Amino acid sequence: MKVISALMLVAVFWSQELKSASSDSIIHIGAIFDESARKDDEVFRLAIADLNLNNEILETEKITFSVEFVDGNNPFQAVQEACELMNRGILALVSSIGCMSAGSLQTLADAMHIPHLLIQRSPAGTPRSDCSPTSRFPGTDDYTLMVRPPVYLNEVIMQVVSEYSWQKFIVFYDSAFDIRGIEDFLDRTSHQGMDVSLQKVESNINMMITSLFRTMRVEELHRYRDTLRRAVLFMSPATAKAFITEVVETNLVAFDCHWILINEEISDYDLQELVMKSIGRLTLVRQTFPMPQNTTQRCVKHNHRINTSLCDLKNPKAQQLEISNRYIYDSVLLLANTFHRKLEDRKWHSMASLSCIRKNSKPWQGGKSMLDTVKKFGVSGLTSFLEFTDNGTNPNIFFEILGTNYGEDRGRGVSRLATWDPVHGLNGTLTDRKLENNMRGVVLRVATVLEEPFVMVSENVLGKPKKYQGFSIDVLDALSNYLGFKYEIYVAPDHKYGSLQPDGQWNGLMGELVFKRADVGLSALTITSERESVVDFTTRYMDYSVGVLLRKAERTVDMFACLAPFDLSLWACIAGTVLLVGILVYLLNWLNPPRLPMGPVSSTTLYNSMWFVYGSFVQQGGEVPYTTLATRMMMGVWWIFALIVISSYTANLAAFLTISRIENSIQSLQDLSKQTDLPYGTVLDSAVYDQVRSKSMNPFERDPMYSQMWRMINRTGGDNNVEESKEGIRKVKYGRFGFVWDAAVLEYVANNDEDCLFYTVSSNAPDRGYGIAMQHGSPYRDIFSQRILELQQNGDMDILKLKWWPKDSPCDLYSSLQTRQRGNALDIHSFAGVFCVLAAGVVLSCLIAMVESWWSRRKGSRVPSKETQADGPSARQAADPCPHHPNEHPLALGGQTQNPNTANTTAPTSTHYQPPACCDIPCALIVQHSYEPTNPSKLAPKMRMTTFTTSPPSPRTIRRSTWNTYTAGLTACAPMMKAPTSSSPPLPSI
Repeated sequence: MKVISALMLVAVFWSQELKSASSDSIIHIGAIFDESARKDDEVFRLAIADLNLNNEILETEKITFSVEFVDGNNPFQAVQEACELMNRGILALVSSIGCMSAGSLQTLADAMHIPHLLIQRSPAGTPRSDCSPTSRFPGTDDYTLMVRPPVYLNEVIMQVVSEYSWQKFIVFYDSAFDIRGIEDFLDRTSHQGMDVSLQKVESNINMMITSLFRTMRVEELHRYRDTLRRAVLFMSPATAKAFITEVVETNLVAFDCHWILINEEISDYDLQELVMKSIGRLTLVRQTFPMPQNTTQRCVKHNHRINTSLCDLKNPKAQQLEISNRYIYDSVLLLANTFHRKLEDRKWHSMASLSCIRKNSKPWQGGKSMLDTVKKFGVSGLTSFLEFTDNGTNPNIFFEILGTNYGEDRGRGVSRLATWDPVHGLNGTLTDRKLENNMRGVVLRVATVLEEPFVMVSENVLGKPKKYQGFSIDVLDALSNYLGFKYEIYVAPDHKYGSLQPDGQWNGLMGELVFKRADVGLSALTITSERESVVDFTTRYMDYSVGVLLRKAERTVDMFACLAPFDLSLWACIAGTVLLVGILVYLLNWLNPPRLPMGPVSSTTLYNSMWFVYGSFVQQGGEVPYTTLATRMMMGVWWIFALIVISSYTANLAAFLTISRIENSIQSLQDLSKQTDLPYGTVLDSAVYDQVRSKSMNPFERDPMYSQMWRMINRTGGDNNVEESKEGIRKVKYGRFGFVWDAAVLEYVANNDEDCLFYTVSSNAPDRGYGIAMQHGSPYRDIFSQRILELQQNGDMDILKLKWWPKDSPCDLYSSLQTRQRGNALDIHSFAGVFCVLAAGVVLSCLIAMVESWWSRRKGSRVPSKETQADGPSARQAADPCPHHPNEHPLALGGQTQNPNTANTTAPTSTHYQPPACCDIPCALIVQHSYEPTNPSKLAPKMRMTTFTTSPPSPRTIRRSTWNTYTAGLTACAPMMKAPTSSSPPLPSI
């Protein structure tokens, strides 16, 4: 009886213990969800129901839960509901809420030591942004575990943009997105020199697009279309679908656009709809979870089974799962596994009712142990594998990059391009393989403008397509041979490169690309910012600089180039000096006549003095010796003066003849801008025209040289500008004009001119380049640019250049004068003036000779024949003007010549006249006067000869100058006279 009683007591005791254990083993989990997270609540309840039914993880224990919904923007409400859950005795808190309320819950969980599994939720499905870290007291543990991994959108989008080599794009974000989440991405793009624009997409997208059309001008709208070619979208899938639909329907984008949508929350259903609504190329970046393709492997894990409706990809419910739903399910699984391990280790801490309101409330003692167990183990679920690091974050995240190719058709197939994870980075390539491999079968329409030597017509046969040649054509052929495409080329209808018109439309070659009538624009097309706003350019394949084409100066015929070394005033001074010195020499000699004549003596008249000075000046000597000291001093100084003048003239003449070949002409653009004599201009509405205008009017790049050029170009209302480059070249060739144009084109024109009439001047540093233009967003730009770089690196581009700009050009491009094959030899033009002076001297001499001859004949006809017979010589002497024999000796100067048989006499002799008929000096008739031959110095100084006639003169007084003339005449005629006979009176001694 006692035994039965004891057994009954033991049974009751065990029943009480079992009841108590059962009551303590009930697991209570609290959940706080955002009001919009109804689907999270559904998955949360489904996960707990699966665990309670299957008994795979928790064998006998059941999980109870409490769920509260709060306003995500009301942190106070979230804390209040969490305190209410803690009062109910929860062991862990699961929340799916935004950053604004998450910080408050994090602080509360740290204070109460309740493990908090936070699933960050973004509002309205927009991309997530990192939550601001919550400040806590030093030494306290962080009881909040971030179930969703950190936000890696900045790293992923930077990798994608860099892979695509984008340099200019726009970022669109919806109104619910926190722009601070991509601050790091914007900083990195700025450091790399990318041009990134930002625009917020309003909730009413239709109104936003309509306002753009209403407020923007046509030019601004074109630029906005250009901006939309490359875009990154940070927005929810719903907003992205509405935005893409609107811009496509309003024709703001075309098939050449490329957009990137990045959002972790993009479902397969959203993906298909986005592809259907878009055109062009679309790249999508979303979070993915590596899972086995086999359904069994996906749904059955090592210690539990996942609900089939959630893990089977064929199930519509599984296809519509959001990322937060997956993390909710896995969070419940992780807590279940944690509870199971705690029960197995017998380290279970019973739950306790906690009060947040009371000041003296203590935290849960088992919270730290529970938190460590959660961190220590992970779980396989719908997110592949959920685990936590020591700092409470989930390191496992994977992105997949999906994309379409370019095309106008909608509904194109989507393929996986690459994957990304924090450990390995980008795995795969984003290059368009269709373009990378080949372009065979692609036919491009190429618009061009004829411009030598870039594009020229090589063959024009009636009825056949024109064939073209040129440097740009060679580059296009090299690209075609490598990539395999074909092309059809045509000339732009208006033969212009194109510019923006007042109505906002582009004309010319640019208009063909803007209106998509051509795929490629090719010519001497320079890359400018204005053009890049409406079309795409490849990398430059040749440098560009501004130059000017000028006509070489022709050598002018200066007949008096020999006079050029001295100025006219200097020549006048030299002529006046010759006259002045001649007069001075004559006066000095007249005031002090020479007493001892030396050598042959000539008369020192003013005429002879002038002649002597002139002869010494031209270094030809003189005939009159001057023996006085004053005269010699004067002549010594004069010879020094003459030496310096003649030497300076000779040196200056040589320098002048050399410098005349290097005419002071325009040798740079600065010289062109400083002068105003030569008009110059360029092609209207061309890149050169815009460049000169921009650098003269834009305050940020104003250049004084270009400002002066712009004023000169428009000085006459723009009449100096031309419509085509050929017209400008013709104006240079047939008139005084300077044509400002592309330096490469001008060099080719100057090289190939038959007469080598041109020379070029260009700027030293190229600031632009020639490129191939394409439509905005063209898929061919990158592959064209890559091939151009290859041509430049392997030297093929230089070979193509030498074909059109050879180094051994027959013309000198930089000389401003026409060159001659014979070098620098002087021609007849340089000395025409000398020959003219000589001819004038010959003619003048002949005229003087004719006048002198006439005067001599006229004077000789006045002499009467009876005077010759009165007292003159015999008839034989009159008949023979030169009666002496060649063997007869002439009279010697300075002594009396007498017959040796005749004695000397001292008696005065009578005047005797002997005509020197053979003397060349007409007036030199010798007249003998009566004087004392033994003392000739007593001759009266004032004796004078007033006339010379053919009859004997009577003695007269003579001045000194007349006496000098008398002695000079006697000296000149003595050799012509017949020697005296014994009957002749003695000749006077001089």
